Amino acid sequence: MPKFNANLTMLFNEVDFLDRFGAAADAGFQGVEFLFPYAYRKEQIAERLDRHGLTQVLHNLPAGDWDAGERGIACDPARVGEFQDGVGRGIEYAQALGCRQLNCLAGKVPAGVEAGRVRETFIDNLRFAAAKLEDAGIRLLMEPINTFDIPGFYLNRTAQAAEILEAVGSDNLFIQYDIYHAQRMEGELANTIRRHLPQIAHMQLADNPGRNEPGTGEINWRFLFDFIDRSGYDGWIGCEYKPAGDTRAGLGWIEALTR
Repeated sequence: MPKFNANLTMLFNEVDFLDRFGAAADAGFQGVEFLFPYAYRKEQIAERLDRHGLTQVLHNLPAGDWDAGERGIACDPARVGEFQDGVGRGIEYAQALGCRQLNCLAGKVPAGVEAGRVRETFIDNLRFAAAKLEDAGIRLLMEPINTFDIPGFYLNRTAQAAEILEAVGSDNLFIQYDIYHAQRMEGELANTIRRHLPQIAHMQLADNPGRNEPGTGEINWRFLFDFIDRSGYDGWIGCEYKPAGDTRAGLGWIEALTR
């Protein structure tokens, strides 16, 4: 059976953020992830992880002003200094939380910037971050995101991520494969996972349409989970979906689709 972890940005919104760690542990999860930890002190989060015996699987590098609609700054030539500062901050939190991988959000293509410069900026920033994280013993991930949910997002297909990975040329850069985003942009989930498995360090899931629990949409999860098991993938799969109702009541999909 795949190894699932709870995304606390999306799940257990019935309680305050710091109380979601306990809710996840009570529901049987052994690992958690979330978008960003930076609104809280490192010590607060570390204490919750320790109290509930949870592994911090993943969080993102700082990604600009999220509340204002920014979705990353790594491809913006005007924000390189801010990006580099954010790498340092991300490392500080990851080390305090025992988190061994950080995700870099490319962001939306900045208006008026030539395509080649956007690509070059993203590659240079990934190269910088991969080296800094490697020194700290942390893996760097990058995530293709669909352009229906986030119009203009720069990194949006698995093949594009693989090409960028090759251009960066670092052994410390990997793909975060989000099944929901991939289904929306390209489909062909099993063959894509097979083709890029050595480059995939983390997966996430949600069904489509709606981004709700597995079993609520069009994806054949029973087949896909069995395929992932047989592929040899031994990483975590983050449950990054919007519960259709109460989070705990909706977790029956795990037993139903993996038994």
